[in-house]
Amino acid sequence: MLNLFLTTDATTSAGGMLASFLPLVLVLVVFYFMLIRPQNKKSKQEAAMRSNLQIGDEIVTFGGIIGIIVSIKDDTLVIETGNERSKIRILRKAVESCLTVHEEEAAK
Repeated sequence: MLNLFLTTDATTSAGGMLASFLPLVLVLVVFYFMLIRPQNKKSKQEAAMRSNLQIGDEIVTFGGIIGIIVSIKDDTLVIETGNERSKIRILRKAVESCLTVHEEEAAK
């Protein structure tokens, strides 16, 4: 009879351990779906936007400079800004957004 109580206590303590880890697992799952997954999705969209830049697109840099792309190299862009047609060479990573709507994006 003592043996029966020991197995019951052992299964109860294993169930208690599982119940104590369940909230931690739920917090991690919620954390993933609320923070990590949207951030990964946003970074993929930004990378796609930067790779699809074309000559003539109007862009905004992280520094707030607005310009039109004149030339594209591997990972640099030359943009034309202002009325005086000033040209600036920037990194492709510095592009925050593209203001030009392409036909592929308009179809979506």
